[in-house]
Order: sequence, then C-alpha cells, then structure tokens
Amino acid sequence: MELNTVIFDIDGLLIDSEPLWNEAAAEVFKQYGVDLTEEQYKTTTGLRTKEFVQWWFTYFNIGEEEYGRAEKKIVAGVLDRIERRGRILPGVPYIFDFFERKKFRIGLATSSPPALIDLVVNMTGIQKYLQAATSAEALPYGKPHPQVYLDCAAKMNSNPVECICFEDSFNGMIAAKAARMACVVVPHISQIKDEKWGAADLKLSSLQNFGELHFNLFGS
Repeated sequence: MELNTVIFDIDGLLIDSEPLWNEAAAEVFKQYGVDLTEEQYKTTTGLRTKEFVQWWFTYFNIGEEEYGRAEKKIVAGVLDRIERRGRILPGVPYIFDFFERKKFRIGLATSSPPALIDLVVNMTGIQKYLQAATSAEALPYGKPHPQVYLDCAAKMNSNPVECICFEDSFNGMIAAKAARMACVVVPHISQIKDEKWGAADLKLSSLQNFGELHFNLFGS
C-alpha cells in the first residue's frame, strides 16, 4: 500500500521545546523538594504531563492531591517559555513543503495539550498545510500507546499503513510503530547514537536532511 499521509509530532521535532519543558518541570518540582537528573528526565520524555507528574510524584512519595496542581503549573510555564523563547527547528518549512508537493495529507499528533498545538502552529505558520491535529491529553492513554496517531489518521480518512510519522522521542516512536505506521526519528543530538532507535524505519539528524532518496526507501 502506498503512503499518502504524513503525521508529525511537535515537541522536540518542530520546535525546540524539550529544554523548556525540562525548565518548567524543574521549577515546579523544586517546590516539592525534587531535583530530577538529566538521565531521569530523559526516561519520561514523550509522556503526557499528567503521566510525567504521576510517575515522578509516585516515585518520590508526593501525595495524589498535588498531581493536578503541579501539572497545571508545568503546562503554564511551558506555554510562557515557548511563546517567549521557543525556537523553530531546522527544516520545518522545508519538510511541510516537501509533502505538500506530493499531495500528502498532513497532520499533527502530540502528547501535549491543545493550547500548545495552537501556539506552535501559529509560531511556525503551518496551519495552511494541516488537515488534522490531535492531542493525547484527554485520551485514556498517551504515547507510547498508539491512539493519538490512530485518531489523527482517522480524522484524515487515512489507513494507518498509508502513514509515515516523524518523531523525536522513544515513546513517540513506539506509538507510531504500534499504530503500524512507518516512522522516521530525528533524535536530539545527545541521543542520536543510542541503540534504542533500532525500531525506527529511518533515523536522521534533521528534518532538513529528508529527501527523495529517503522517501523512495518507503516504496512510494
């Protein structure tokens, strides 16, 4: 079956927001006497904020009554930081133009809340390319569960096996593959040599590097 649909993650792929999530989380966690190491933070990259908070608050024995409060503070802190300091990553206009020329359906699928989708879409100017955008925020499960990708494909009337996804996180890659979609990973430079990316169909250092030769590898 030929590919006809492309779905992009947002955080860490289209915009350099992962350090800003880290900053916002660190600021809030310090209020509870918690200081995550970089390695600890990496293990939960790609999870929804509420899952991220629940995971670490459970680990550090912080009461459930604080989960929602901490989640809201982190999201508010991230949105503020992205608006002030968010940096669009290399290759974003290029990759959307690339797939628009091929007449692909184009969507977004993220673990982040809808407010972040709206902010990043406005910052990057990609609204004109999009047929769908889905958030896992209100779903029973977020990435690595595939539902957010399946929902995005369904909104575009696309069969999952007709989709190619672009991701930067391990949990996102697992979600895409569990949805039976092809997956290109663009990891942060600090993680690009990790063996964990072996499940991806293709690994690149930048969206800018994706070209016709790579596209043809997928048999379309």
